[in-house]
Amino acid sequence: MFRCFLQSKIHMATVTESNLSYEGSITIDSELMELAGIIPYEQVTISNLNNGERFETYAIPGKAGSREFCLNGPTARKGIVGDKIIVFSYCWLGEEEIKAFGPVIVKLDGNNNPAKDK
Repeated sequence: MFRCFLQSKIHMATVTESNLSYEGSITIDSELMELAGIIPYEQVTISNLNNGERFETYAIPGKAGSREFCLNGPTARKGIVGDKIIVFSYCWLGEEEIKAFGPVIVKLDGNNNPAKDK
């Protein structure tokens, strides 16, 4: 049997752009995608802390170091620049994999930089 688990989370990202004319997805700084283990075109779930919206889309890599989080296409209606979001990715694990598994959590500061643990 396989079960669905949180693979990774990018916590407290700030939306930097909203582009309604793009065909769809969320653009995420490729460095932050790599830190979270999210690959291009992978399905992600987005939760918007400002308005309670929760939706699924796919991630596309943005310019490395840009710290961008751009809601594209229809997802642009789900949030505005400045909103705080959480990006979730999931994976399916077999019973034996579960025992050794732990998700990757990337916490961001107010500028979308990885936060330093205190």
